[in-house]
Amino acid sequence: MTLWGPIWLTLQLAGLTMVLLLALATPIAWWLANTRARIKPAIEALTALPLVLPPTVLGFYLLILMSPESPVGAFWVTLTGEALTFSFSGLVFASIFYSLPFAVQPLQTAFQSIGRGMMEAAATLGASRWDAFRSVALPLARRGVLTAAVLSFAHTVGEFGVVLMVGGNIPGRTRVISIEIYSAVETLDYRTAHVLSGGLLVFSFVVLTLVYVMNRRGVRAGV
Repeated sequence: MTLWGPIWLTLQLAGLTMVLLLALATPIAWWLANTRARIKPAIEALTALPLVLPPTVLGFYLLILMSPESPVGAFWVTLTGEALTFSFSGLVFASIFYSLPFAVQPLQTAFQSIGRGMMEAAATLGASRWDAFRSVALPLARRGVLTAAVLSFAHTVGEFGVVLMVGGNIPGRTRVISIEIYSAVETLDYRTAHVLSGGLLVFSFVVLTLVYVMNRRGVRAGV
């Protein structure tokens, strides 16, 4: 049995999730880095929930949220003609929730390190808020953006509990690498399990090494 199907599906899921997460997490992180609203601790706790919740708990509630009987699931069925549950779209939706803190937290830390001085200086030169954010804040936060991208991609690649609850084990549709490993172990196909598990182990090590190297260079450069 070829292993390229689950690998390609996993890469598609991780890549799409990373792009959508950066688009979603950037404004959230910017707001958290600059707001003084009383609700800030609650929003921070909400975005960090996937770090402490068991994946099966999060997967269960996402399954309820995305079911065709729920408003979200019914709207998706009306819009696309297919259910979110046990579909690739459902995996993307669930992955965004599950990997949210891995994008928000590095971005928030990077934005907080910029301080208000640079943004105020840009404002005095006539830059709008959007121009200041685009031309000043984002370039200065590039290390945080890159870290968020790498971590959210890697975390999505290693998902298991959430994707199993939401997507099941459908070949060519929802069977990603982690589910393929689970299926291989269930059928005593340890050769396949070793190949995929070893690949994920090496991948995780390389990703973490890359993140630490980037952070170390950033500290040395003062970025």
